[in-house]
Amino acid sequence: MGLSSSNSKWKTYRPVVVLSVLSMLVCGLAYPLLVTGISQAAFPYQANGSQAQLGGRSVGSYYIDNGFTLPIFFHARNETNPQTASASGVDPDILLADALSQVPRISNATGIPAASLDGLVMSHEQWTLFVTGDPYVNVLELNLALISAYPSVYSAYG
Repeated sequence: MGLSSSNSKWKTYRPVVVLSVLSMLVCGLAYPLLVTGISQAAFPYQANGSQAQLGGRSVGSYYIDNGFTLPIFFHARNETNPQTASASGVDPDILLADALSQVPRISNATGIPAASLDGLVMSHEQWTLFVTGDPYVNVLELNLALISAYPSVYSAYG
């Protein structure tokens, strides 16, 4: 009776076990590998995190806040208006007005004229699709431009 009962239970549970194992292999291994392979082939730059390069080394991603905190850099989360950052807290873009509000701090910390910093910010102004909404700037792009434009001030970062 014990062997027959055990064999009967296996017959009952076998389809569930087989389906579970197949689902894990397809959904947990095959599908992610397929999607990764397609994305690497079709969009290698984006699939690898849209890495920003400075001096031949990766310094961050254009799509994630890179955590600039020194007073000589633009910050993604503006200390005077912190609610302008995205809900996730990792958005690298800030409103143009927020970037311009940081110019006095950076000018005081670096000695770079405020008018020059204003011009740099304005040259990195971007708009959302179809020119709706407020203009914004990408903080990483802006900070990389700052490092490139003022190598004597930012020699430690170039």
